Amino acid sequence: MKGIVFTGEAAEVLTGLEVRDPGPGEVIVRIAAAGVCHSDVTAAAGAFGWPAPAVLGHEGAGVVEQIGTGVTNVEVGDHVIISTLAACGMCKACGSGMPTRCYKTLGNMAQPFTLNGDPCWNFAAASVFTERTIVRDIQAVKIPKDVPLTSACLVGCGVMTGAGAVLYRSSVQVGDTAVVYGCGGVGLNAIQALRVRRASRIIAIDTEPQKEALARQFGATDFLDGKSPDIVEQVRALVPYPVNGELAGPFNAGGVNWVYDVVGHPAVTSNALEMLDWGGTVVIIGTPGGDAKFELPYQRFTQCERSVIGCRAGSYSPHRDIPQIVELYRRGEFMLDELVSATYPMEKFHDVVHDMHSGSIARGVLTFD
Repeated sequence: MKGIVFTGEAAEVLTGLEVRDPGPGEVIVRIAAAGVCHSDVTAAAGAFGWPAPAVLGHEGAGVVEQIGTGVTNVEVGDHVIISTLAACGMCKACGSGMPTRCYKTLGNMAQPFTLNGDPCWNFAAASVFTERTIVRDIQAVKIPKDVPLTSACLVGCGVMTGAGAVLYRSSVQVGDTAVVYGCGGVGLNAIQALRVRRASRIIAIDTEPQKEALARQFGATDFLDGKSPDIVEQVRALVPYPVNGELAGPFNAGGVNWVYDVVGHPAVTSNALEMLDWGGTVVIIGTPGGDAKFELPYQRFTQCERSVIGCRAGSYSPHRDIPQIVELYRRGEFMLDELVSATYPMEKFHDVVHDMHSGSIARGVLTFD
């Protein structure tokens, strides 16, 4: 079979892949569609130090083709969304419904594939850039067959990372105000989750002006150019100190209740803090390099109870939260189809990457039929 393989130098479409039979508690999924995420591109550039060769891809959906012994949550023929969270299901975090904090979800390097007869690694416990992959049963979430797999494939990463930061990591209340810093696939889902939560003002920020139309389609009430040197002042002009209408009151009062930092850059995080009202929270979603640091003044926290928190993969629990998003979609309250800017055959992977970097698409989806 074919797949997109990290060779140690680049990502290439190769033939000669095979996947082993499922063991106890494992599932073989025939992949129908897979979203291309920045993490895949980063891995393909060798930045993660992932071993090679490795089958890439972690945002996918397909049809169950084979199950191992003991699997009860899915059957052959079921349509499923694949989650990267290969959680243990038994630790304190899993028992509390917080599998993103399960230590077992990190790494999960294995060699379930062969490439021309030689061992080949997986990636992110998923490896969906191939025709057939193997995952643990806890990673396969059954969905109704009327949901297009080209849309469903985005739920396991991009959708849940953005929407989950709002719905499961935050406590957004009706009428709250928010900034979403970065309007790619993840940011758009944070925006529409804020719409679902009935936030009163949703301010989208991006350095690509062409993203304004999409941001507003998904629920943004305002759009600002992230390249503007006075971006903090522009946000505060929209949500000023309510006592006298000034941009800032005591201890920098005024501003929004929430800022979702999808970019993960020190300058963005620092700006995000300056946009917060008392009691507000910066939620860091983006993942900068391992040595990146930022500095924040104590006075922005003391006396006014601001917070900065991290969020991994939307802090979601797959079998609890993915069906919720899918049901919102089926009721017309959550957009998935609109996230898919274009579909591409597997062989056009590098075209997806080009279009992603140009800012011309929300999400590109590879198809395998």
